[in-house]
Amino acid sequence: MNKSEFVDALTDRLDIPRAQAERALAGVLDIVAEQLAKGEKIIFTGFGSFEVSTRAARTGRNPRTGDAIQIAASRVPKFTAGTTLKNAVSDK
Repeated sequence: MNKSEFVDALTDRLDIPRAQAERALAGVLDIVAEQLAKGEKIIFTGFGSFEVSTRAARTGRNPRTGDAIQIAASRVPKFTAGTTLKNAVSDK
């Protein structure tokens, strides 16, 4: 499912105009990005949580030449699924 299909599903589920669904989704995604940029953790009980994780600097390999390269430390977004979501997608 891509963003457009998600907006269509949101439109059907909430019985709202497409433009309103697009604004709502854009608003939610903007808030998530803003809070993660601040280093905040976002928790949706049962669904999961979003947080920022730090990757340490490391040595990697250039795939073309095989030469060792230094990869800088970085901050990356991380999602951890909650129990309700895990149960929804499991084979149980």
